[in-house]
Amino acid sequence: MALITVENLTKSFSGNTVLLDVSFSVERGDTLYIVGENGSGKTTLIKLLLGLMDASSGKIVFDGISKNQIGYMPQQNEIQSDFPASVSEIVMSGFLNRATLMPFYTKKQKENAEGIMKKLHIEELKNASFRDLSGGQKQRVLLCRALCAANGVLLLDEPLTALDPLASAEFYDVLADLKEQGVTVIIISHDVQCAVKYGDKILHLGRNETFFGTSHEYCHSEIGKKMLVEGHSHD
Repeated sequence: MALITVENLTKSFSGNTVLLDVSFSVERGDTLYIVGENGSGKTTLIKLLLGLMDASSGKIVFDGISKNQIGYMPQQNEIQSDFPASVSEIVMSGFLNRATLMPFYTKKQKENAEGIMKKLHIEELKNASFRDLSGGQKQRVLLCRALCAANGVLLLDEPLTALDPLASAEFYDVLADLKEQGVTVIIISHDVQCAVKYGDKILHLGRNETFFGTSHEYCHSEIGKKMLVEGHSHD
């Protein structure tokens, strides 16, 4: 059974259909890239997956996890970069997603956060102020926060937007490690080349057609070929 199964998902606002009949699934350890032009419904799909809005029709089935166990990392431009908190405080706040009524973090949560920061090589930054970090460091902090919130599933919205090439390469190394640990990663991206290179599966949202399949199948599909040619022409 897939970890997340989406069946015939449709969302309309005031008679305007933003998502139409979208179906896909992810297994544990999958890396799924969601691509498509602006206005194709990527943001709406994120909100539906996170339970922030309800679908007009269709369904999302979670098996072994619930929607509040998805670690979400929004685009960095949506985060207050001058947020006056320490790295440790921001990472730990990921646990609030799954909070009980206790107003403090447990010893186990603190140990988990330390382990995650170590894994992403930012443990020496834990007392630093978030606002003083570089773009790559901020991205790692936000990824740590998302991992604290996650139960095996990460949803990342344009994670490379603020990163230079070196930080981007390091980010992909981190994703490769997470995949080995069985973490399922769903990435919203405008970069089709990277999607094909690093993704197991591709969901292409288009105004006229939607594609879901393996990266290999996408490369050989009409829409995939067209997008890859366009991507090269912009380089």
